[in-house]
Amino acid sequence: MSTRLAKGGRLLNKARALDFSFNGKRLRGFEGDTIASALLANDQMLMGRSFKYHRPRGVVASGAEEPNGLVHMGEGDQFEPNQRVTTTELYDGLKASSQNHWPSLEFDIGVVNSKLSRFLPAGFYYKMFIYPRPFWKHVYEPIIRKSAGLGKAPESRDNDSYEHFYAFTDVLVIGGGIAGLQAAKSAAQTGAKVLLLEQTAHLGGRTPVDGGTIEGQPAADYIDVLTAELRAMENVTLRTRTQGSGVYDHGYVLGYERTGDHQPEAAGPRHRLWRIRAGHVITATGAIERPLSFAGNDIPGVMLASAIRDYAVDFGVSCGDRTVVVTNNDDAYRTAITLVQMGLSVPVILDARVLPADSPLMAEAKALGIRVMMGHAVASVKGGKRVTGVSICSQAGEGATLEELACDAVAMSGGWSPVVHLWSHCGGKLTWDEAGAFFRPDPARPPLGAEGTGFVTPAGAANGALHLSQTVADAHQAGHDAAAAAGHAAKASAAPKTVAPDEAPLTPVWMMPQGAGYAKRSKAWLDYQNDVKVSDVQLAAQEGFESVEHAKRYTTLGMATDQGKLSNINGLAILSDALNQPIPQTGTTTFRPPYTPISMASIAGEARDERFQPLRRTPIHAWHEENGVEWEPVGHWRRPYSYPRAGESLHDAVSREVLATRNSLGMLDASTLGKLIVKGADAGRFLDMLYTNMMSTLKPGRCRYGLMCSENGFLTDDGVVARLDENTFLCHTTSGGADTVHGHMEEWLQTEWWDWDVYVANVTEQFAQIAVVGPKSRETLQALSSDDLSAEALSFMGWADATLAGIPVRIFRISFSGELSYEIAVRAGQGRALWDALMAAGAPHDVTAYGTEALHIMRAEKGFIMIGDETDGTVIPQDLGMGWAISKKKEDYLGKRAQARSHMTDPTRWKLVGLETVDGSVLPDGAYAVADGKNANGQRNVQGRVTSTYHSPTLGHGIAMGLVLRGPDRMGEVLTFPKTDGSSVKAKIVDAVFFDKDGEKQNV
Repeated sequence: MSTRLAKGGRLLNKARALDFSFNGKRLRGFEGDTIASALLANDQMLMGRSFKYHRPRGVVASGAEEPNGLVHMGEGDQFEPNQRVTTTELYDGLKASSQNHWPSLEFDIGVVNSKLSRFLPAGFYYKMFIYPRPFWKHVYEPIIRKSAGLGKAPESRDNDSYEHFYAFTDVLVIGGGIAGLQAAKSAAQTGAKVLLLEQTAHLGGRTPVDGGTIEGQPAADYIDVLTAELRAMENVTLRTRTQGSGVYDHGYVLGYERTGDHQPEAAGPRHRLWRIRAGHVITATGAIERPLSFAGNDIPGVMLASAIRDYAVDFGVSCGDRTVVVTNNDDAYRTAITLVQMGLSVPVILDARVLPADSPLMAEAKALGIRVMMGHAVASVKGGKRVTGVSICSQAGEGATLEELACDAVAMSGGWSPVVHLWSHCGGKLTWDEAGAFFRPDPARPPLGAEGTGFVTPAGAANGALHLSQTVADAHQAGHDAAAAAGHAAKASAAPKTVAPDEAPLTPVWMMPQGAGYAKRSKAWLDYQNDVKVSDVQLAAQEGFESVEHAKRYTTLGMATDQGKLSNINGLAILSDALNQPIPQTGTTTFRPPYTPISMASIAGEARDERFQPLRRTPIHAWHEENGVEWEPVGHWRRPYSYPRAGESLHDAVSREVLATRNSLGMLDASTLGKLIVKGADAGRFLDMLYTNMMSTLKPGRCRYGLMCSENGFLTDDGVVARLDENTFLCHTTSGGADTVHGHMEEWLQTEWWDWDVYVANVTEQFAQIAVVGPKSRETLQALSSDDLSAEALSFMGWADATLAGIPVRIFRISFSGELSYEIAVRAGQGRALWDALMAAGAPHDVTAYGTEALHIMRAEKGFIMIGDETDGTVIPQDLGMGWAISKKKEDYLGKRAQARSHMTDPTRWKLVGLETVDGSVLPDGAYAVADGKNANGQRNVQGRVTSTYHSPTLGHGIAMGLVLRGPDRMGEVLTFPKTDGSSVKAKIVDAVFFDKDGEKQNV
């Protein structure tokens, strides 16, 4: 029976009791408990049901490797599913409930699946749900959707806060056990800045649990002294409750800190995601004990030997009054010794090995009066919802029961596996250690950094230094030496050396209980959460799934939330045995981050509510607010749509803004336009590859409009490029395209043209940009400047540095309206001052601020395209009649080959034209034109669509642009555009330039 022990409980504060509930039952624990230790102390062995067969499940481990103990936690906005009981700390008022059962944990109707297990073998999904095909939609799919997944999705809004934290360090140590602490100290003594992450709430790892002495001191005292030394070092930061989740290229590491789970009412974020850049990473992540596979090894009360030891020493919890220990290595003897010393009974240790002499730990166990049976194993475990006894068999026999023993717990140990996940995340390779029967890091094939050198060093047990047959003191001293060497290597060497484990023997043999016969005992479990049996892996091999990756997916071995931490090595052993090949030949599955699941909220961080998509505001934002603006979202920006006056509709306001600009003077806040500086000796050559037209021949002081295409030839962005000097260009992009184009440039520079002398900087927010447009624009600017701004001094598509109202500016003579127009760039901090000065100077001309809708109307009147309107990801420049913007001189640009493909040059492609309704009305946006008559299917073919449509105040009727089948060859034809109400609109195909076709107004 599970109870609190008089001894043990080193992590508990017994002066502070905590009340909590499980499935509505009120229970009590102590500060320092985990949910698992508190439940076990209250004799709650049954904690959940398995996924597939709904078998009773209790905890099997004590750490992040736990596959069974998953619960719902909290209620309402605090509700969260799939919380691991072994890593979630207890707090006062915690409410937990078990998962994956109905109607109750004790009586679950889903257990019928276990009775049908012979009909639900590995891969049955693939065989069962194929035929009859008509069943899929209405029978199979609803059943699969309803049964998929563990736990319930939260329904209420999560009101906790989360954040991201950025850190830079010379040496990052992941793991706060003896190896990690020694490595951190060694690295810190060289003067390096050191950050250590430990996923639990306590430093020291297994050292205080295993006991013994180090350098003459009790192990726990040694850890305390070492920790105090590290905390006193200014160049060392220690973070507990922080997991190293993933290691990526170039020393980038993700950490996951559970800052508030143990105190939900405390101020501050609940979880914090660390984004770390480290010069070197030391993985001191320890090792995980492996289970053994025998019949009934999933019954609540069958646990890892190390876990039973942890619960006794750390939490003062007895997992059973009588515990049978079954093992194939020396480490489990420590558990037996610990239990007996705490006053509990260990009737027998079943050791699969037959050794010529006793090891020190074996001798110590026998001296305590513990019975040891060498060459024996568990044939089966008795019990249903908890262990009641075991049947013992000979390891070398045929599975016949030799003896039955009553017990209420089974401590199993199949050896230990180094935690190599982080080493493997970014390319570190593994080698098979035959003596220890585990994969460990291969020092000859480390993860490579930017300079082709290793940047990750494993230390201690994570490197295979397990020493299971040594005394505690010897094992810790070996870990100390290896970790110290790793710490020195991390700081002192540009090419750090992986530290090999000590030559002392590890787990002597690889042995699973073979005597019981895997093939005969189909209920020997490998993956506890997904209910994968030994026989399932054997079936996968029999059916041809010989690749470890294929077998994984066929059986779901290692695909549960524990990511196979307990099951993978045993599964590999079974698969290798079935294929009659060694384990290294079978290989391993791929380790992917995160090491254990992290919350979705921590990934989002602060990105929620008003911070989910932070609004970007121009320096002139406040002026717009003060003048009655109507906003329009453009990417992450808010741009003025229009400025309606009192009693004025939006339509009337837009018309007023267009006419005022055309007739006199308008001003537009164009600060949102993307601005990218491209600089370097190869900048011109680089832009020639990105744009369809030639940029390298552009003279300083001049501008050129350019088109940018994808590799597939489709138009993605456009804008004006200005050459600032011989090696520097300024590329303007669309408002929503700056970040995308910047990323596009960097991708090509980093992956294809990495040796070109080119640098790109996004300066969009460093400058405000103001468009001064209309017949009175030059006169207005000249009133604020002594610089010569005449047509001769500053011609169309030119730029010049100047001073306006005493403010240094750069003036571009470009036009998106067809009017005499200037775009003025100024430092962001002076944007509002310049805007105010221009408004004052334009007052005599009745200056009018206009928004994006007036901008769009004026550009459409001139036949100028808009990315996103006239383009949709399938349009090439030639479709828009923009062949003039494609250079005939240069040999290549991105998209050129794609545009030469047959379907790109097909004369039946839809092409850009203007559209005027016969009755002067406005065409519906996005409307499709249909052809006369019907096709073979009795339907009318579509032959064009509207891309932009407006009422033109300048012309007094509706205008539109559209893509039409062979459009330019069909001038004057009338098309029919059906409307959603059943009526239709007639529109004539016309030239896309509706106003000032010769450009006289912009060239004055």
